[in-house]
Amino acid sequence: MNFTIPRGNTSEMVLHIWKIIELPSIQQDDFLHIISFELFLFSPKEAKEFINMAIHKGYLIAEGDDQIKLSESLALELNKWHEKRKIHISEKIKDVNDFNDFSNESKNNDVNKFKILLKALLDKGTINRAVAESDSAYQFRFLDSGQKIIKADVQGSQKIPYTIEININEKMIKHNCHDFRVKRAENKKFCKHLAKLFLLLKIQNADLASYFLESITKEINNWNFQA
Repeated sequence: MNFTIPRGNTSEMVLHIWKIIELPSIQQDDFLHIISFELFLFSPKEAKEFINMAIHKGYLIAEGDDQIKLSESLALELNKWHEKRKIHISEKIKDVNDFNDFSNESKNNDVNKFKILLKALLDKGTINRAVAESDSAYQFRFLDSGQKIIKADVQGSQKIPYTIEININEKMIKHNCHDFRVKRAENKKFCKHLAKLFLLLKIQNADLASYFLESITKEINNWNFQA
């Protein structure tokens, strides 16, 4: 699913924000705070102008107590998007099921080697969130098996993409999403972005994906997970 920020299109921007906050209605001040200080989409002044414009054009409906909600047409589009997302996740759910049951006789083949290595770096539920991520949000900027380095960008809900850097020689994984910084790095676990990155790398080059994972897991105590 595409989460590219639709700047310059008021209705699409309103819909984009509602896909993130997923609330039936919200106080205008709370909405301004979210889009300014949590999503960093606008300055506070720009956010106020954006809200007023969205209300004026009928994309947002002003209710009592300074509450705002989506217009009926945008609410319908949001429901359609949720249905498409359910289908998208269902189509990829088979990638999750393969992680849940490993038989002893299959552990020696290359496919299951990758899965076992990746699973060792994941907390419960991370793989589910990873397969639901949009493939198009990920871009490999640098991939060199000789230098043993991976660099990639991930387009999230914020204006500036997240970055990922993995360096085998330096035994370093560097990533700046909130979940990784706050929860995963300290325990040397992958967030959904790192898990998705390796699922995509496996499609491009399964041997290289397994090589990087094996290099990390076999000396995990010597690796530095940092923001």
